[in-house]
Amino acid sequence: MLNIQCSILIYQHKYMQLQNFPFQTINWSSIPKEEHAGETGTAWWQVQHMNEVRVRMVEYSAGYKADHWCNKGHIILCLEGEMETELMDGRVMKLSKGMCYFVGDNNEAHRTSTFNGCRLYIVD
Repeated sequence: MLNIQCSILIYQHKYMQLQNFPFQTINWSSIPKEEHAGETGTAWWQVQHMNEVRVRMVEYSAGYKADHWCNKGHIILCLEGEMETELMDGRVMKLSKGMCYFVGDNNEAHRTSTFNGCRLYIVD
């Protein structure tokens, strides 16, 4: 019994803590879109907050380029299209439909752009 309790405690502290909100579903079509201008192009965000967790459905227009370097951590899944994420050190990562990336808070600064537009699911 002690081994099971220890395993549960290790599991609970090893992974992301999603604390204190009830089971819920989201109908994204009912969430209003917020418009955010990029350096070029436009981003439309649909946002849901659960305590300290933000979940977003994001669509970038063709020609979108972020107007800032971001230091926030994200988990991003590309649902449609393709995008490039430029890291401050000069590396460029390509993401296309079905791919995802992870970056922690205050790790590699990054900014996103897309030639033809894309749709993303983001947790941060």
